[in-house]
Amino acid sequence: MSSSPYYLKGSALNVRLNGVVGWLARHGLSLAGSAELSVRGRKSGRLQRVPVNPHTHGGAQYLVSARGHSQWVRNMRAAGGGELRVGRKVREFTAVELPDAEKLPILRTYLERWGWQVNEYFQGVTAASSDEEITAAAADHPVFRITVGN
Repeated sequence: MSSSPYYLKGSALNVRLNGVVGWLARHGLSLAGSAELSVRGRKSGRLQRVPVNPHTHGGAQYLVSARGHSQWVRNMRAAGGGELRVGRKVREFTAVELPDAEKLPILRTYLERWGWQVNEYFQGVTAASSDEEITAAAADHPVFRITVGN
C-alpha cells in the first residue's frame, strides 16, 4: 500500500473537457451546477482555476475532490478559501476541511448527484455502496465546507 495521498490524474480528454467546462462557467454557463473555482497557489501566489461541482447538503455547501489530493486541494488547505464563479457572479468563500469521520453523508449525496460524472475516480464506490465502503474511501476524497461571504 502506498503512503502517498491518493490522486488520480485526469486523462488528456478529461483535462480538455475540464477546460471547456471551466471556460463555460467563466462565461456564465453552468453545466449541471458546475462553477469555476479560483484558489491562490500556495507557492506561486497566482490564482489557479479549475471547474468544480459545488454540493449542498443539509443547508451547507461543500466542495469535494473526486480525484483526491489534487493541487487545488493543497492550495485550498493553505489559502483557507477562494472564489466560485459563474459568469459575472463571483462568490468569495472561506473553507474548512472536514475530518474523515464527518464525510459519509456528504459523500453519499455527492455521489447520488454527481456519480454519473465522478464514479470513475471513486474506485468502485458509488452512492449505493455501504456506509463502510464510503467511509473507507473518505480519506482519499477531501471535502471542504464552504461559507460564502456577503
